[in-house]
Amino acid sequence: MSFKDVIDEEERDAYMLCNEAIVRAALEADVQLVSFYPGAPQTEILDNFEKASSKYDFKIEVAANEKVALETVAGAAMLGKRTLTSMKSVGTNVASDALYTLAYTGLNGGCLCLIADDPHAHSSQSEQDGRWFGLTAYLPMLEPSTPKEAMEMVKKGFELSEEFGTLVLIRTTTRVNHQSGIVPLGKIKRTPFEKVSWKEMKRPYTSVGELARKGKQDMLERMENIREKMAKSSLNRVEYFDGKELLDKGGDKEKFGIITAGVAHSYTVEALARLELPAKILKLGVINPMPEETIIDFCDGLDKVVVVEELSPYMEDVVRRSVKDTEIYGKRTGHFSEALEYDIPSVLNGLSEIADIEPPFDYKEYCKKMKKLAEILPQRLPVFCAGCPHRATFWALRQSVGDPDNVFFANDIGCYSMMCLPPVEWSDTLLCMGASMGVAAGVQYTAKEKTIAVVGDSTFFHAALPGIVNLVHNEDDVTIFVLDNAVTAMTGQQSHPGNEKKAGGREGKKLDIKAVLEGIGIEKIYDIYSYEVKDNVPMIKKALEHEGVSAVISHGECALYHFRNYRHAGGKLVPYYIDLDKCESVHACVLNFMCPAISVIPDEDGKARIHQDICVGCGVCSKLCPKGAIKSTATMHGGDNKPVVTVEDYEKYIEKKEAEE
Repeated sequence: MSFKDVIDEEERDAYMLCNEAIVRAALEADVQLVSFYPGAPQTEILDNFEKASSKYDFKIEVAANEKVALETVAGAAMLGKRTLTSMKSVGTNVASDALYTLAYTGLNGGCLCLIADDPHAHSSQSEQDGRWFGLTAYLPMLEPSTPKEAMEMVKKGFELSEEFGTLVLIRTTTRVNHQSGIVPLGKIKRTPFEKVSWKEMKRPYTSVGELARKGKQDMLERMENIREKMAKSSLNRVEYFDGKELLDKGGDKEKFGIITAGVAHSYTVEALARLELPAKILKLGVINPMPEETIIDFCDGLDKVVVVEELSPYMEDVVRRSVKDTEIYGKRTGHFSEALEYDIPSVLNGLSEIADIEPPFDYKEYCKKMKKLAEILPQRLPVFCAGCPHRATFWALRQSVGDPDNVFFANDIGCYSMMCLPPVEWSDTLLCMGASMGVAAGVQYTAKEKTIAVVGDSTFFHAALPGIVNLVHNEDDVTIFVLDNAVTAMTGQQSHPGNEKKAGGREGKKLDIKAVLEGIGIEKIYDIYSYEVKDNVPMIKKALEHEGVSAVISHGECALYHFRNYRHAGGKLVPYYIDLDKCESVHACVLNFMCPAISVIPDEDGKARIHQDICVGCGVCSKLCPKGAIKSTATMHGGDNKPVVTVEDYEKYIEKKEAEE
């Protein structure tokens, strides 16, 4: 995989990540504007568009949230431009207000919205099934299984959108977004980005009252026309597995049928090969509107039909409603689960049970043994990176509140979400982006404990502001913590309105969080700097003692973001070490601070060690050691025992070292 393949104008085959193929397809389709809020598993789409914006002429934004992103691409599509946005499934909840209304108004230019579901909740708070957005919003939805299909569907999606004047949805899942494969690269024929006159569009995009009622009728008629066209789409195809390989043609002897889509199709073909089970397969690429006549024709003459799909029985219920004289198997018969993602063993087990044949390997027993063996392994849960400013901030907060049972702690979505996991395990609620503010509003009325609500800088702009406005207006008693680490850290350090950079690394207008809070009406605001842990405790206590809305803004750049820029600017990491002669095995560095760069080896002397290849030299552990046993390695060369974490400090350190030499 190489970014060169995304922007190369040569026509050839390339090995690409699916998210890269989606960007390549959009560039070939002459997309003119894209807008996103980052979120796994679709973040690489944004990242690759950002890189491509330095070569090709299109507009790109990192939006404040998914709703704004969708509205932005819709606005340009109203003027006839081809546009695209993508978002994770839970992000579509944020965008759904605009999404449902855009289905009424229609659009002029080709407009795609990719919804990336996350079965197994790898990086999400729920296993949401985004297919229901297409059904309930009356919008066409396509679903690829491979990078090659994703490229094809992006191009056809633009054509479909323009033909019917509608937003088109493309649904992926984590295993599709992060799948790689061979993709045929076509020509990139770009047209210059030019503004057009709104008045030349000769139509409004409005929906309220009588206009909404008319929009509903137009939408239903449009969807019926799309249904007729897509019923014959080549994106839906019948395949035949003869027990050894997948074929385009078969006979009329097959009595075992499978209906599937997305990555489940790949699992199904592999499972059939291992079972050596002949089957007729209906592989759906259009999942809304579902091709019911095609499904009926497919099932005719089959003894059994199995619907293989992850998450809810979305397709299965359509098949059951449409087909009357064939046995239908799937989730409703208990052969497949509605929870978690599928894999080859889970599909194989279901198919072998339905077909009443012995599987070639006892996967169930194998998985039981693996689970039992895993119990002896130590847990490897997500933790804050070495040097993460959040670890220092939460240490100071814990010292300020004493017993955590003294407070109610509303957590939010971001790297700091890991506070709810071992070894810290400190969060009372964690729902969705910005929810900490609304939840805190309700809790402060009813709980005896002091109410604290935390939010990151990106989430602050994404969804927390309305909740903060609500707190201030109602004069609620809540202390807000805003963790200002400069970027949307959890998804890969993308920019946001509190960062001086826009999409593509261009200079933008940085919004000052403190000024925003002051403008809303918060009077008690305390600025702290994450790494100054002991100095922060009295300031946090003042904020907690205030009756009413108070705010603490903790400043400290994301460690990955900061130290990458630091190294690129010529800085060198100067780690810390533990003076074993002074260490008395208090283990405050391990038990209270829990930095992954520090560990204890019980079989040796029981004293802590700092892993030099992990430590970034933030120096917080040195400030917390009660015995003064933790020092900068700079002291070994005559330097100062303080963090060397800025380019300026590093330059001074080098100058001093050279002068001494």
